[in-house]
Amino acid sequence: MSVNRSGLRGMPAGIWVLGLVSLLMDISSEMIHSLLPLFMVTVLATSATTVGIIEGLAESTALIVKVFSGVLSDWLGKRKGLAVLGYGLGALTKPLFAVASSSGLVLTARLLDRVGKGIRGAPRDALVADLTPPEIRGAAFGLRQSLDTVGAFLGPLLAVGLMLLWANDFRAVFWVAVIPGVLAVLLLLFGLREPASPVREKRVNPIRRENLQRLGTAYWWVVAIGAVFTLARFSEAFLVLRAEQGGMALALIPLVMVAMNAVYSLSAYPFGKLSDRVSRQGLLAVGLIVLIAADLVLASSAHWAVVLAGVALWGVHLGMTQGLLAALVADTVPADLRGTGYGFFNLVSGIAMLVASVLAGMLWDRLGAAYTFYAGAVFSVLALGMLWWHGRRMH
Repeated sequence: MSVNRSGLRGMPAGIWVLGLVSLLMDISSEMIHSLLPLFMVTVLATSATTVGIIEGLAESTALIVKVFSGVLSDWLGKRKGLAVLGYGLGALTKPLFAVASSSGLVLTARLLDRVGKGIRGAPRDALVADLTPPEIRGAAFGLRQSLDTVGAFLGPLLAVGLMLLWANDFRAVFWVAVIPGVLAVLLLLFGLREPASPVREKRVNPIRRENLQRLGTAYWWVVAIGAVFTLARFSEAFLVLRAEQGGMALALIPLVMVAMNAVYSLSAYPFGKLSDRVSRQGLLAVGLIVLIAADLVLASSAHWAVVLAGVALWGVHLGMTQGLLAALVADTVPADLRGTGYGFFNLVSGIAMLVASVLAGMLWDRLGAAYTFYAGAVFSVLALGMLWWHGRRMH
């Protein structure tokens, strides 16, 4: 097949569809998530620890559910149906935020929303790997991540506009968020043709011992580094709360997420493409150094200009590392166990995300916001040390 594989024009159509589906769902989710910590603190009167627990439980639920959906997608040899189910569940939860009158209902909605994210995540990542040849895999993950992040950039922007237009009416904004969520499900349902299954033989249980033994040391090393990395990168809800401490107008605070996601979106594809040409572990190390810088800047002051600088650095680190970790998993697992590989990677990261977010909330309430960011920097240094040690063992 003599397709020009050198740039975006050579990217399979399915990658664009998956990217646009992610974009629409992220507009829907981020319209809500960029306001949710403020909604909980100002309208529902919840503490930072409670916000940390809710965010940690929600994000870790998404990552843990990915184990089961990833394994199931390998066993069935089909991925699209699970992805549609996951996006559908995400769309259905959006109205719950609009009617929530307690942190309990917010938690329920967040958990259901993240279960949907968990169901779709591993099959979708495996679909990206199934649809692209190895030589452009980093670029494909970067492109999907980039489109996803355009949605994460537009969502808070829409939220800011509607909050200003409707005098800080959180619930009205949450209702509008339902629309792009429904559009995402329809696009996936009718716009993506699943590739032929890469493996022809009879399907076996992917988590039988002999299959798990095929996930070698290189893969488990990626899992371990991913976990420590996640400890360093607690929930982004704390970036929003840091902006609020600086006295920004309530309606403008989601601009923090706009800034972060703009930088993330612009950097994800170029860094993904770069990772096809240079050492992925080296690029990951640079990403960790950028995260340390972001944490130290955010710890130093709550002034809006300082917070924006820290958040921009946070966005650069995400652009450098998120597609990279997904590509490293794809590099280290057999094709027929990709869903399972992503599943276990996300299970371990999910447990780490829960620990990180609860710890972040407790440090925030007990010692102050700066200590939350200092702790993130310490875990980043630890992840850097692991990368360095692994690099030495490999040579």
